[in-house]
Amino acid sequence: KQWYQRRVRGMLSLQGAPTMDPDVASTIIQKVWKGYSQRNKTVKLREEELIFIGMQPNLDIPVNYKDSPVSKVAKREEERVLIQAQHEREYQDALVNIKDKIREAEGPDIKENMQDQIRQWFIETRDATGRFPDYPSDDEGGSATIFKTKEGGEGEEGANGEGGKKKKADKKEKKKEG
Repeated sequence: KQWYQRRVRGMLSLQGAPTMDPDVASTIIQKVWKGYSQRNKTVKLREEELIFIGMQPNLDIPVNYKDSPVSKVAKREEERVLIQAQHEREYQDALVNIKDKIREAEGPDIKENMQDQIRQWFIETRDATGRFPDYPSDDEGGSATIFKTKEGGEGEEGANGEGGKKKKADKKEKKKEG
């Protein structure tokens, strides 16, 4: 390897230094310099454009992380979570309040209607059998059994045609009242 390098140097020294026309040499130097300077200008312009359109942060200006878009988004997300939690609490409280109001307003009416239905069942059963029936035990379903048989009885009336006419008349009365 060293031997080859010495031989090449020796050949170059025998030939002398290559000579070039000064105009051609200056043209080559100008081309290289203009390419180098234009590449540098292009890089700077590209960086300025990216900073201008917001795709790259400006490193010359000290960054205030409180004002950065990422921190603003994180802050807004925290606020949104807090607001959602507050609204969820208000919603749950409103549900409880509505249930309490319905119990206060319609609870007595519902209780009275159920008692009337149970009384009616006792009377109907007494009329049919001649004696008062035993109240259904918890194993048999309790008062729910009464309401189930009551619903089944209404279905039979509807089949006869009489119950259907009663329902229509009741609906008309309700519309007139309302």
